[in-house]
Amino acid sequence: MQEITTITDYRRGLKGKILNMAMTLFAKNGIKAVKMDDIAHALGISKRTLYEIYRNKEILLFEVIKAYSQNREKEMSEYSSHNKNVMDIILYVYTRKVEEFSNTNPKFYDDIVKYPDVLDFLKKSKEENQKRLSDFLNQGIEEGYFREDVDHELVALLYDSVGQLVIEKLLFLRFTVEDILNNIMFISLRGICTRKGVDVLDQFLESQKK
Repeated sequence: MQEITTITDYRRGLKGKILNMAMTLFAKNGIKAVKMDDIAHALGISKRTLYEIYRNKEILLFEVIKAYSQNREKEMSEYSSHNKNVMDIILYVYTRKVEEFSNTNPKFYDDIVKYPDVLDFLKKSKEENQKRLSDFLNQGIEEGYFREDVDHELVALLYDSVGQLVIEKLLFLRFTVEDILNNIMFISLRGICTRKGVDVLDQFLESQKK
């Protein structure tokens, strides 16, 4: 029984290592360029062992994206729970997004659209986030950072549409992530902010220049 438990623990730990290594290689080189052999070699395991845990690269990619999404949700939940206001959260998300995009090969985003199951998962996740965004906007109004005359549902849909446009038009191949986020996120965000919210944005942008 002890031996079986040890094997199970080893496999469970190995699954996590595989997901982490796959995400690292996918982000660095793009999805298409990474073979299952590359992942096995990087981990020092046999290809057979890798295939016993994940039957093919598409299944592995799906699990990578799912694990990444869950980790990001957990991270945001923990950050938000420490009495953070909406502006703190927005600027934290901005910082994390810049870091994420800066460390990801643009080919990754170009490749990911070729995997229907992954796209379906991301679409469902996006739909779930629509309700959270509406609640977030309401919180911003209560805290005095967002204007009351904003149509929350429409704003949420517009942000989602702009995000899709960035991916579809491959804008990340022509512009830096800072330029994309600054011109999309901050300009549009200023439009729904009160003077109090605008002051926070201006202070943050000024600190970024230093």
